[in-house]
This record gives sequence, C-alpha cells and structure tokens, in this order.
Amino acid sequence: MMLKNKKGIVLITAYIVIAVLTILGAAFISRSISEMRVAEREKKSMQAFYLAESGIDYAINRLRATGNSSGQISSTLQNIGSYDCSWQRVGSSSTWEAISTGTVDDAQRAIRVELQPDTFARYLYFTDTEHFRWYGWRLPVWFVTGDLLGGPLQTNSHFHVSGNPLFRDPNFNKPVKSQEDFITYMNGGWPINSTATSNPPYDNPTFEEGLQLGAERAPFPSKALDLRTAAVQDGLMLTGPTSIVLENDGTMTVTNPNQGWNSQNMAMPSNGALFVNGGNTTISGTLNGQLSVGTNRNIVIADNVTYNTDPRINPASTDTLGLIAEKDVIISDSAPYDVEISASIMALGNSFTVENWWQGPPKGTITLFGGMIQDERGPVGTFNPATNSKVSGYSKDYQYDARLMTNPPPFYPTTGDYVVVTWREQ
Repeated sequence: MMLKNKKGIVLITAYIVIAVLTILGAAFISRSISEMRVAEREKKSMQAFYLAESGIDYAINRLRATGNSSGQISSTLQNIGSYDCSWQRVGSSSTWEAISTGTVDDAQRAIRVELQPDTFARYLYFTDTEHFRWYGWRLPVWFVTGDLLGGPLQTNSHFHVSGNPLFRDPNFNKPVKSQEDFITYMNGGWPINSTATSNPPYDNPTFEEGLQLGAERAPFPSKALDLRTAAVQDGLMLTGPTSIVLENDGTMTVTNPNQGWNSQNMAMPSNGALFVNGGNTTISGTLNGQLSVGTNRNIVIADNVTYNTDPRINPASTDTLGLIAEKDVIISDSAPYDVEISASIMALGNSFTVENWWQGPPKGTITLFGGMIQDERGPVGTFNPATNSKVSGYSKDYQYDARLMTNPPPFYPTTGDYVVVTWREQ
C-alpha cells in the first residue's frame, strides 16, 4: 500500500512538473512570437523611414539637375517597399518643400524638409586659385604668422603657408579643404611642397578641425546674373561711376553723375538688389537692412563697412550685405589703418586686394566678419620670408558670419547645390 502511494505521489509530481514546464514553454514561445512581431514591425518601420529618405535624396538630386522644376515620383524597390515623393517651391520664395512617404507593407514613415539654394555665402574663404597675375607674372599669395581665419575654407588650388597662421571652424567643425594634394611651405625662404600639415622648424600652421587634401573641385561663377536681373526688375540699376554711403537709418547716400545725383539720400531698393554697369562702385558706411551691391567693374572699399546691429553682440540682427564685383574688390589707400568690413564679398573676375599693396609702411589688420570669395587670390600686403614680419599692407583677421549659411545676402551667387534648412518627420 505504501509503495502504491509513493508511486502515485511521484506520478502526480511528474504531472505537475510537466504542466509547469508546458505553461512556461508556452509563455516563452508566446513571448518569443510577440518579440519577433515587434522586431518585424520595427524592421519594417525603419525600412519605410530609409525609403522616405531615399525619396528626399531623389528630390534634391532632381533640383540640382533642373534648378527650378517641381516634380513628383513613385518608386518601388522589389521585395522591400516603395516611396512617394513630391517637391515644389514655397510661394514665390527661393525655399523649396519636399515631402516623401516610405511604405513597407502596413508600415509608413513620412519626412518633410525645406531646402534653399546653396550660395557661396556658405564660405568664410574660397578661391579658385591661390595665385595672382601681376604684370605677366603668376605669383603665389601666402598665409603668414598673425593671420587668423575662423570659418569654412576651401580652394580649388593649393595653399601657400609661411610661419604659423591659424585656421579654425568653430561653428561647423569642418576641415580646411584643398583640391590639390599638397601645401607649399615657405621653408624659411626656400619653398617646398609637402603633404604634411607642418614643416618644422620654419612653418607650423594650425588646422584646428583638420586639413583635407585632394578635395572635390567646386565650380566657380563668372557673373552675378541673378543680381543683375533682380536689379532690373524691382531693384536699382545704375550706369557709370557710383559712390554709395550706407546710412544707419536704413537709407543710403548715392553719387552718380549719369543720374545727376550728388550725395542724393534715398531708400535702399525694396528687394535688396543694386547693380552698377560700366563704372567702379565705391562703398562705405553702416548698413541697416539687407542689400547686395554688384558691378561689372570694381568695388572699392573706401572706409569701414559695418552693420547697424552687430550680430556678434545681438544675434537677432538681420543686417546682411553682399559685395559682388565681376572684376576686383579693392581696399583703397584712403581706408583706415585698421579696416573693418562686415559683408560677404565676391570678386568673380579677379581678386580681393589692397591698392598699392606692395608699398610700405605696413598698416594694421583687415577685420572681416562675413566671407571672402575670389577667383584669383589677391595680395593684401607683403612680408619678410625669413622672419614672417609684415613689410606692407594688412594682416588678416577673417571670421565667418554663421547666419550666412542659411540666410545669405539677397540674390547671392549660388553653387548649384541645395541645403536642408528644416527637417521633420510627419
């Protein structure tokens, strides 16, 4: 009897254990199935997101190719899913909107972005070549000890370095870019080419965010076509030599003999576009507003050019100035010992330079807040290659105005690319 009872207890215990194991196994299987379903949903959701991003990439590439055409596309990737994307201009502005929806089975993700044409105002410093044509000579122009450059830098050439200039990009943390794969160092008066970022003990530049040699070439324009058109349509188009003094009340004082204007005070053009044909344009003063000044000749900077509201002090400032010459931008002999310029400057035909840059004694510093973009890099002074001390002209303190990356001066020349200014998932 005792033996039968023991057998019964063992049997009952075995049933209980089997039942518990069955329940645990079923729970485990159920949980595994649930987790697999969740993982599958997450996988499909991420695939839908990447498909939506693919649609945005397609829209940007089409805008790069066509420049100003709205469009839409539906595309299916075999065994994965599909995306539907459309893009169009926002009203009459230069902003474009692209909306893309990715679909994988029952999972959908949608992305909306706003795009703007990328302009050369994205650079603190850009050159097509680092050489300067002077009386039949093709001369290198150098960065030297005491030069400070803070912002995005690129050349379609190679840099020339003597001593210890400082290059940095605190806002965007991007390397200095050079299309060619070397730097020319002064080497104490015996120039050499090197792929190194320094050539001790003579030359030791600082590239705080690094240096990218062999970078892709960026195309460079030769005309300010958009600014010309805007000046004719709703701006101000002038002919012949012109002098412009910017006033801190938002007006400007203009001298133009062809118009019979002698220190004529007037409002700035409503669309911010001013272009001068057939004459050099002299500029100075304090800007209150948004303005681009262009000419098919030279722009001459006769005095300080500043903003009424300095964005370095008040980030809410909307003052922006573009100076765009289809030849040279020149700092005149009449400019101060230390000259201050707040603007994004383009010399499309030649260079940014200083009048009589080779003549001493040396001056102070060009303090530029904005950008410097030029076809051929122009000299702003000379130096002693053995000591890196200044002999004539100015030292350079160029700092980027980060607002210009997404809010350039009116009708500023574009790079042919587009930049994302807002991004959100719907």
